[in-house]
Amino acid sequence: MAQPLSASAVLTALRAEGVRVVEVGSWRTHNRNSKGAWGPLNGSIVHHTVTRGTDATVRIVRDGYAALPGPLCHGMIAKDGTVHMVGWGRANHAGGGDPRVLEQVIAESYGARPTSPTKGNSNGTDGNRHFYGWECENLGDGKDPWPAAQYDAIVRVQAALCRAHKWSAKSVIGHLEWSSDKVDPRGFTMAQLRADVAERLKHPASWSPGTTTPAPKPPIEEDSMAGITKTDIFNAVWGTDAIAAPADAPDIKTNPTWQAQSLLKDVVARVRALQKAEAAQTAAITTLAGLVGKGVDTAAVVAAVQKAIADAVVKVDIDVTGTSGS
Repeated sequence: MAQPLSASAVLTALRAEGVRVVEVGSWRTHNRNSKGAWGPLNGSIVHHTVTRGTDATVRIVRDGYAALPGPLCHGMIAKDGTVHMVGWGRANHAGGGDPRVLEQVIAESYGARPTSPTKGNSNGTDGNRHFYGWECENLGDGKDPWPAAQYDAIVRVQAALCRAHKWSAKSVIGHLEWSSDKVDPRGFTMAQLRADVAERLKHPASWSPGTTTPAPKPPIEEDSMAGITKTDIFNAVWGTDAIAAPADAPDIKTNPTWQAQSLLKDVVARVRALQKAEAAQTAAITTLAGLVGKGVDTAAVVAAVQKAIADAVVKVDIDVTGTSGS
């Protein structure tokens, strides 16, 4: 059992858990306290709205309707994960429910789920007094999807309340687990939701799945390259097994002294070889084309082609290195 959190305290708890909160009008004083007590609080109930559209849903859960005045919950969790706070105090959300379930929630004594309720809205225990209530935007037909952002927010909201009251995840139930005439929420199981809430409670409120501690904040106005030398950059780029010798050069590949300089020299050598081959082919083809149909004998053709190739290769060396040689 616990006294209800203040409006300011619940905002602090939700935001610490990473929940995006929108405050709707005078939600802090919007309640049904004139109709009965609110508290002591024993847990939190999750509902679905059977509505579509965030704006319309917020209006409904805040104002209610003729047969059931608002607020109909404390917060409405939208498809995008935003929590719209619409009331604080007694709210028309839980209605009547099974007193055995209330006992199990208070003691946190049940297994995967509480005992199936046998009492409902008309003949059960007043749940509006004992539970926080959270409506979740969904048609409730078992087909309307629950986006990841929305489900994550549901988990975070329930974890925030449990953390603030030092409850376990077993203080969180679905409306269908409270009342025999309710089916919400549909589309996920409360057993899985409690498991996900329990996992969150093992970590700090700032935790997100895949992390164990909050990401460190970067230093303010600090040069990220400060102190890094050319040697550091060289080692970061080249000091890795990801850079290997060519597969067709096993003598180099197995050489323990193989270094980046050797790789660069090999690349340059291969490029120059390709340039020479291309130049030689071009020279040979050009020379042959010039001799076709001129009655030149075979020996003269071979000599002319060989000279053209040699001149082309030498020119490649000069263009690349500035000096002749191979």
